Amino acid sequence: MIDLHTHSLLSDGSLLPSELAQRAYVKGIKVLAITDHVDHSNIDHVVPRIVRACEELNKYWAIKVIPGVELTHLAPEAIRDLAKKTRALGAKLVLVHGETIAEPVPLGTNMAALKAEIDILAHPGLITPEEVDLAKARSISLEITARKGHSLTNGHVAQMAIKAGASLVFNTDSHDPEDLLEIEGAKKILLGAGLNPGQIERVFQDAYRLAEKIL
Repeated sequence: MIDLHTHSLLSDGSLLPSELAQRAYVKGIKVLAITDHVDHSNIDHVVPRIVRACEELNKYWAIKVIPGVELTHLAPEAIRDLAKKTRALGAKLVLVHGETIAEPVPLGTNMAALKAEIDILAHPGLITPEEVDLAKARSISLEITARKGHSLTNGHVAQMAIKAGASLVFNTDSHDPEDLLEIEGAKKILLGAGLNPGQIERVFQDAYRLAEKIL
């Protein structure tokens, strides 16, 4: 299993990157992305530290760890430039905190994110057909999430993505040890989102393809 959306204590998670990686490895996760929340206030502090942590982890550990970010609660107009800056600082995976119904994310975030150089639109809420079509056209994955609150629109996201043929990935959005899941737990959430076994397998395959492209 691959998990491309997790948080360490470099933002609002509770674990050091090394403990996050070890706990993920024990759960059977083969590739982990550490994607701490960033905006203009902390990007220069957080991204280099994630990059350094992942470099050290990848020297010695069996699990592969990808340095990433989750651009969070930005003005839509700022997303494109900050996404570019994260790449310049060494981030290999860029997520944007989508328009989840669980938080007051600025309207227009989804569309601005899908026009930027990102990899995953996280928990995109009540995403529109136009936005899903753009995600497909730009090869940006849409997230099915295990995160409480954000997961309330999983069924909608899955239905829209399958209809349009857009890529889906499953992530835990882990902040604490108990948030990490083994593959059977992930399958149950995907079934609950309305996916059949064949579609679930494609979700996992899409995550592997994305990880392979980065690694």
